[in-house]
Amino acid sequence: MLVTNATLGLKYPRGIGRSPAKQSRDPLMTKLRIKFLTGISLLIFFSSAAAFAQRPAITKTELGSQTAKNGFRNEDEIAAKLNNWRADEDARTWLAAMNYKTGEIAGVAATKPHGEKSDVQLAIKTKKGEFSEGISIKLVSSENGFNQIDKRWLSHYATMWQLPQDVVDALKFFVGEVKPSGPSRNSERMFLDELDKQKQKAVVDFFTAKKSEIVSDLLKGDGVYSADWIMVALKAGAKPRWVLRRIDYAVDYFSRGAVQITSGGNLRIGRITMQRKGGDAGRETARMLQFKINPALLFD
Repeated sequence: MLVTNATLGLKYPRGIGRSPAKQSRDPLMTKLRIKFLTGISLLIFFSSAAAFAQRPAITKTELGSQTAKNGFRNEDEIAAKLNNWRADEDARTWLAAMNYKTGEIAGVAATKPHGEKSDVQLAIKTKKGEFSEGISIKLVSSENGFNQIDKRWLSHYATMWQLPQDVVDALKFFVGEVKPSGPSRNSERMFLDELDKQKQKAVVDFFTAKKSEIVSDLLKGDGVYSADWIMVALKAGAKPRWVLRRIDYAVDYFSRGAVQITSGGNLRIGRITMQRKGGDAGRETARMLQFKINPALLFD
């Protein structure tokens, strides 16, 4: 707001505020003019400060946007903010979103497990007892981007999910552990839509029957460091946003939809894509299986 003498309801003393030609040259009047202008400057400053302090409180959405812009460069910063929860407003908002009343919290310790589904593990001490919360964190820069949720060797998945031999054989062609047995778009491997119909059916039927278990393993994991929550930071546009969802909600959400072979020859499991990792300058690791999602869908 532009602050003027009129808006403040002030009047100059005689001889002050007029044009230089009409001002008195009396030294006393000059001192009065300096004191008056100093007082006006201070009044304007405090009026502006009061107006700023009386602005409406920031909404959760706006706070989330600000957080994503300033504090989502990596998981280390999120863990640091949670460790500083008493002084960090963002951290207190996240704790409240996880149904903790900050007035009942005695302490929070955030750590970063290695190679687990939880990117940040919380130990929370409250008046009611001690609790642990695992948070899987996904940082994305586009609403249409994809984020890897799991990547391993085929043999690992074969053991973990007890893949039938016919499914293992089909996926060996898919990742390139076995060279193509027929025409293929890639001389190093075969896409699922290039396999014979029997192999295609074996793959689709297995992942359809085990979909719930597989999606839970991919997103939530198991054991001490399984994820309880998933946080998505979308750093696109002028106002980046964040969302925090229970992991069981995410498992259900990304499970929705059929299991089918895509036009690109990959496997679609609900809202999850299974593909050969590729890249890596042709190294062996290019043959790993990879699962990806679009985390930004959780904003819907």
